[in-house]
Amino acid sequence: MTAEASTTGKQWIQAIRTDSLPIDDATRIEHKGACIAIFNLGGKFYATAGVCTHAHAFLSEGYIDGQTIECPLHQGLFHIPTGQPLSPPVTERLKTYETKVSDGYVHILVEGGE
Repeated sequence: MTAEASTTGKQWIQAIRTDSLPIDDATRIEHKGACIAIFNLGGKFYATAGVCTHAHAFLSEGYIDGQTIECPLHQGLFHIPTGQPLSPPVTERLKTYETKVSDGYVHILVEGGE
């Protein structure tokens, strides 16, 4: 991963190649101790916290249906673009990250510019 600093205290990191993540699939990366899930929904990329807010489960291993991800542990649903919880047992919103595609890579805007 490479990083591009910004003036807002955030930085863009180069996360994955766009062609490494099939449509309607997810993967996860680690960045400075944070787990981040990356989703390819119909060719548009989204990034959220990678661990469910209810119990420790990797959302990249969950079931994607349209714009929702179902937690693989207790089947709670989240809206991927906004991180909003949609069904019990999840009640806490997921952190979301801004994404952009450049030069064949997905970049994610994260806290803590270098």
